[in-house]
Amino acid sequence: MLNIKHILYDFLLETGFSKNSAIYLNMLALLLALLLVAFIVDYVTKRVLWRFSAGVAKRTKTNFDDILITNKLPRNIAHIIPLIILIEFVPQVFTDFPFAENIIEKTLKVIAIILTLQIIRSLLSSVKDYLKTITRYKDKPIDSYVQVFMIFAWLLGIFSIFAIVTGISFIKFATTLGAASAVILLIFKDTILGFVASIQVSINDMVRIGDWITFEKYGADGDVIEINLATVKVQNWDKTITTIPTYALISDSFKNWRGMTESGGRRIKRSVIVKTSTIKFLTKADIARFSKIQLVTDYLNNRSKEIEIHNKNHEIDKSVLINGRNLTNFGVFRKYLQTYIENHSAINKDMTLMVRQLESTSQGIPMEIYVFSKDQRWVNYEYIVGDIFDHVLAAVTYFDLEIYELALGKIE
Repeated sequence: MLNIKHILYDFLLETGFSKNSAIYLNMLALLLALLLVAFIVDYVTKRVLWRFSAGVAKRTKTNFDDILITNKLPRNIAHIIPLIILIEFVPQVFTDFPFAENIIEKTLKVIAIILTLQIIRSLLSSVKDYLKTITRYKDKPIDSYVQVFMIFAWLLGIFSIFAIVTGISFIKFATTLGAASAVILLIFKDTILGFVASIQVSINDMVRIGDWITFEKYGADGDVIEINLATVKVQNWDKTITTIPTYALISDSFKNWRGMTESGGRRIKRSVIVKTSTIKFLTKADIARFSKIQLVTDYLNNRSKEIEIHNKNHEIDKSVLINGRNLTNFGVFRKYLQTYIENHSAINKDMTLMVRQLESTSQGIPMEIYVFSKDQRWVNYEYIVGDIFDHVLAAVTYFDLEIYELALGKIE
């Protein structure tokens, strides 16, 4: 190591300065020179590394190196060389000031640890940003993993800093902290719960970024836009943001609509209530009139012949309409709706498709349509539902049926 202690000291003594003054002036001069050299080296190193990194980034096809530059990794690495210079020459500058030398050396070591953490953060942030550009990783909780690594890195860094400041060896310091592990667990309870939850959410593939989830307890109903160690952010349909603790995903119940999205259809499950008093058996005149409705023409012709043959074979007295087998306007209407949705261009024919009669209520009998639309987009889905039920409501009267409407008293 170059000994620079007496570069100015002897000269100052010869020019008449006292020994004490020569020591201080020598130290200040050497300190200024060292800081100037460190500043120049830092500046030059940053420029060289930046130009080199930018040149490499332009020549390569991958965008990872561009992301490294954006996250300031080259700039942080450039600080290493001037820091090494400072650590190397500070002992010589402060040879006559052991107390100050000790404090400054410890300070530089602490700065070195912080710089190391900054480099690690830049690298991890770059990896995170790069993975988010890859399709198969876009919906993964990468933020959680990066935060976990950074927490461990910061813990090691903080322990190292305390060990440097107190003069206790790192191993002895870590052993001492082990005795206070209960307190540490209490302090980092939420972080630990979030960490465990993030792992379970990822392994079990419970939630991905972009999933539509409904979490009534927290008032969340929308798309997941971020998953990190502590929270999950959901952008609701009204564009508000709901923040949910990550561990709530494994401790509480929520609904994930991903299955619907991946199925190729979105369920339509709605009903209209038909007045019971309007349901009746069909006469031949009614059948003839309903046969003009094309979607049930073939059905009525075939069923009428089957029923007529059955009643004739069993010598049914048809002077009373209730005797034997009969068609009803309600049954024909159900068949009409079944045929209508089977021919609807917006309905997914590969999924459940049915019209069913539900249990009677005090208002009437619900007729439910249970199908899946091809288009899952909300606006288009609502248009399809509206189109179907506009037709249903308008078609009811053609079958001599009525939809139940709540009668309101006169307001005076």
